[in-house]
Amino acid sequence: MSVNKDIRRVTTHTLHEMKMRGEKISMLTAYDYTMAGIIDAAGIDVILVGDSASNVMAGHETTLPITLDQMIYHASSVVRACKRSLVVVDMPFGTYQGNSKVALNSAIRVMKETGGHAIKMEGGEEIEDSIKRILTAGIPVMGHLGLTPQSIYKFGTYQVRAKEEMEAERLKRDAQLLEEAGVFAIVLEKIPAALAAEVAASVQVPIIGIGAGNGVDGQVLVLHDMLGLTQDFSPRFLRRYAQLGETMRQAVKEYIADVKSVDFPNASEQY
Repeated sequence: MSVNKDIRRVTTHTLHEMKMRGEKISMLTAYDYTMAGIIDAAGIDVILVGDSASNVMAGHETTLPITLDQMIYHASSVVRACKRSLVVVDMPFGTYQGNSKVALNSAIRVMKETGGHAIKMEGGEEIEDSIKRILTAGIPVMGHLGLTPQSIYKFGTYQVRAKEEMEAERLKRDAQLLEEAGVFAIVLEKIPAALAAEVAASVQVPIIGIGAGNGVDGQVLVLHDMLGLTQDFSPRFLRRYAQLGETMRQAVKEYIADVKSVDFPNASEQY
């Protein structure tokens, strides 16, 4: 495969430089080769192979059921398509909580078997040991605070997190702790915009927001949501940039009609 030597790969250092000069970071999810290739070619900075694949690709209610093997399959598909973007892979539920040795082994598998560039983990103080152990192996780690979907049964709701002072203070402490541990960036999900801006100003690592206002260093959305491929999820923070679900439905209807009327294939479309 030929590689354009003019294409400069985005790295964790690139993201730090972007924060320092005030350039916002763009990030989207992807789970397969075709979609990843399209958004990589469009110039996205970071592609997250999210455990949201559990929802949008497999139809599960939560992110909890997806396995490490399944994440490795999705991530390796994405990596093969990407020439520019930094590819970050979610560590799925159960592969790092509570046992730092298991966490390290999981992270090593992700890096060796996918070719990805970094991993992402949800949580703060409670997973500090796992983060530090993974970092000792030279594996870059992105943190994730605020609404952490892998803990949805603990929260019991997808409502905004850290509105109360105690939880907000803990989130700020966790952000500092993650930075000191050595993460290269942190996702803040569904927290008050003022709090997110305060955190972004208090740490040197880039803060990527989803439902966290515009005072952070970058934004992430789920690709299928922003393209209008999913319709049953409409939080305030989601902007749909296309309605591809409707476009696809119409295309399929036209195809069905053409097949049934024997309009497809026509004389020029056969041998």
